Amino acid sequence: MKRFRKTLIRAGLEALYFSGAHIWLRPIFAGAGAIFTLHHVRPRREADFQPNFHLEVTPDFLREMLAHLRAHEVDIITLDEVHRRLLEQNFSRRFACFTFDDGYRDNRDFALPVMREFDAPFTIFVTADFAAGSGLLWWLALERIVADADMIEAPIAGTATRLDAQDATAKCIAFQRLHDWLRGLPGEHEIQREMSALCARHGVDASAICRELCLSWDELRALADEPLVTIGAHSASHCNLAKQSEEDALREMAESRARIEDALQRPVRHMAYPYGDRAAAGPREFMLAARAGFNCAVTTRPGMIFPENGEHLTALPRVSLNGHYQDARVLPVLTSGAAIAMWNGFRRIDAA
Repeated sequence: MKRFRKTLIRAGLEALYFSGAHIWLRPIFAGAGAIFTLHHVRPRREADFQPNFHLEVTPDFLREMLAHLRAHEVDIITLDEVHRRLLEQNFSRRFACFTFDDGYRDNRDFALPVMREFDAPFTIFVTADFAAGSGLLWWLALERIVADADMIEAPIAGTATRLDAQDATAKCIAFQRLHDWLRGLPGEHEIQREMSALCARHGVDASAICRELCLSWDELRALADEPLVTIGAHSASHCNLAKQSEEDALREMAESRARIEDALQRPVRHMAYPYGDRAAAGPREFMLAARAGFNCAVTTRPGMIFPENGEHLTALPRVSLNGHYQDARVLPVLTSGAAIAMWNGFRRIDAA
């Protein structure tokens, strides 16, 4: 199903490009600009099994995107400036804003040098537990479990289920089934419990993955001095906020902000919802982000920025730079807003 979806999306992007439809749709659907979502930026890996590949792009692809934007005289701005333009309804020039979720070390090692080439500011949304080296990047731990196993047993839907993982195709199927099961559990406690059992059974140290891949507080303190970098909040533990009680969801937001501000000694004005889709962030979370004092909060709901988004500052959409679609032909289609408009049923605003 996932493979079919990727094929369908790629076909749609190429159809828009080769037909030229994105050019005449641009004035209608490009809006004022876009906030881009990224996670990892690093050289391409060679492994056949990479179920989280959608979360990474290469430095060269990031460079191509920045060059495309500069060539079309699009302003590359901070989230503070996005906030200001939305408040003032000042859209005399189109803009792009770059955001990186989770706080990976490769953002510093591979993304920052590219962003410097273009004098392009960006925001890194930090999960406080990841910076402390104690968080659970369960989707990456799951990838390592499946990569090294020939068979995996898990209590899916309360039934002991054995999943084949002997080759790359079987591993992809097993990973997706386990991923969907874990995302569907009632809350973070259940995810922690089941992942702890899987990691123990398969000899994977989940906390070591966090320390290996994520920027520490010391590294973030140094990075925060970089003029191009803004640090934002991404919750305390990277939990699904929509599955928390109102009290716990607000605590996750407020605590992450307080911990980052205390560690870095600078204000944190923006946040990104973990996962950020409809199942993880809705009207209640948008309200709580405002109560927690954030100027802006971003989702992963796909969308361009329109003047009307100024009325929904804690429900801002983003455009994903996805590892599966790293082709220069994708860039003008993405920035035209045409593909996203079709995906959204031609709605401009999705904040409900």
